[in-house]
Amino acid sequence: MRLLHTMLRVGDLQRSIDFYTRILGMKVLRQSENTEYKYTLAFVGYGPESENSVLELTYNWGTDKYDLGTAYGHIALEVDDAAGACERIRQAGGKVTREAGPVKGGTTVIAFVEDPDGYKVELIEKHS
Repeated sequence: MRLLHTMLRVGDLQRSIDFYTRILGMKVLRQSENTEYKYTLAFVGYGPESENSVLELTYNWGTDKYDLGTAYGHIALEVDDAAGACERIRQAGGKVTREAGPVKGGTTVIAFVEDPDGYKVELIEKHS
């Protein structure tokens, strides 16, 4: 078994694609539209789905906002330099919600950013 993807419902597909590609550096891997059931899917990630886990962005036509709920946590991405990534994300128009620094009670350097729909994305600095 392997993890294939995580699905997020988004309120504006192009805005979300822009965030995950332009700001976080992912690529659109594939996109499809279902006119009968009125939804569009976009799969984004850092490499081919055959080798990597990806994000499925689901846009249900006519729905522009969702309640995120209290059970959802975050998506985690490994970065070389958490502080540098925060600065690049901020400069590109992204929202940093926790600056880079050690995790409480530990030494791993993390930061948090937020996507346009309010989903949290944790940046975890790679250990050298």
